Amino acid sequence: MRENFYILLVMLLTVPIAGELKFHPFQDDFRISFGTTAFFFLLLWLRPSFIAGLLTGATVVLFRILLDWMSLDAFDFVRSFHSHLPAFFFYATFAGLFSLFRVNRFHHLPLWVGLLGTAAEIGANLVELSFRSSSWGSVLHLSVIGPIAAIALIRSFFVLSFFNIIQLRQAKWMESQQRNRNERILMLISNLYEESVHLKKTLQQVEDITRDCYDLYRKIKEQVPDGWGDGFSKQALSIAGQVHEVKKDNQRIYAGLSKLISDQNERDYMAMGELIAVTVRAHEKYARLLGKTIRFEAEVAAPYLACHIYTTLSLLNNLVANAVEAIQDKGTVSIRASLSESRQWIQFSVSDDGPGIQVKDRELLFMPGFTTKYDVSGKPSTGIGLCYVKEVIDNLQGHIDISDEREGRGTCFLLRLPIASLVQKG
Repeated sequence: MRENFYILLVMLLTVPIAGELKFHPFQDDFRISFGTTAFFFLLLWLRPSFIAGLLTGATVVLFRILLDWMSLDAFDFVRSFHSHLPAFFFYATFAGLFSLFRVNRFHHLPLWVGLLGTAAEIGANLVELSFRSSSWGSVLHLSVIGPIAAIALIRSFFVLSFFNIIQLRQAKWMESQQRNRNERILMLISNLYEESVHLKKTLQQVEDITRDCYDLYRKIKEQVPDGWGDGFSKQALSIAGQVHEVKKDNQRIYAGLSKLISDQNERDYMAMGELIAVTVRAHEKYARLLGKTIRFEAEVAAPYLACHIYTTLSLLNNLVANAVEAIQDKGTVSIRASLSESRQWIQFSVSDDGPGIQVKDRELLFMPGFTTKYDVSGKPSTGIGLCYVKEVIDNLQGHIDISDEREGRGTCFLLRLPIASLVQKG
């Protein structure tokens, strides 16, 4: 509603002014102007249109009378009013036919919009001419209708072309916004997927702790003499109960995450090329956030192969983020994806030209909590990223290797995964 009001306001301001850019094809008061062009263009954005035509026609008449009052020495209101009144019927008729033809319902059919707009303008011009002429006979003549129809046809398709260009740019902008929203959602769910894997592992650990506590309670009851171990046995049983409650809470959280992430849903798969592109765009932003100048290279041998979104993104995100963080100020990160010759394996490689990993650290790299990264205050990172990657790859029965990129500098992570564990089943 507010948008229609603003469009109407623009129409009432621009159409009278644009109407003064004119020429007179029949050497009388009848004019061809840019006011009609602006009016038609704004009608394509406005619903409903008939009331807008009445208001615009009245505004045009008042504006032209005002110009006569300002420019003529011997101003005659009645004469000026009669001279410009036909313009009101032009805009009213144009808007009436535009509304009658329901032109704005055919935006998906540009040819129809152009033809109906042409017909509306021809009809409106003939109505205006009829008020300016003494008889319809002088109006309904080929020498009159021909030029009007030609001008109306050219003007309608010119306006339509401009309108469609704007709509196309608007559609591209909306598509870009939607893609950004989708990518943010994908990255969020990818992170949730990663957390769900950790949570599942924690559930198993909690189950083991509960069982151990209960076993401790039972042994104390059986092996410690009566009275001596009552306090310890009760404490062990209390700990088992508390851990059991933690487990139940974690199970509810895990159930909620699992509902969001379904391995069997077709929407959970995306073309490999798009997944790599999402990863690159996300980490270009991350590199800028860290104040680094990093060039990303991507090479995908099978771009249309549908891979599981969250597994793929969670693996690549960890490795690419590590590569971005390893580079000091500027450098290059390369991401490559390919299929083995037997087409039984998918192979990913993520390499950077950073300082590399020391040989003594390689054996510890996938250990939980191990890290070589510290923030500006000296606090270490969590050290769970590569541990998670290793665990997921092991669960998928894949392999991960590390190698130097060149001459002891840079690092290359090589992932090799069974295609059946990652690719959508046909």
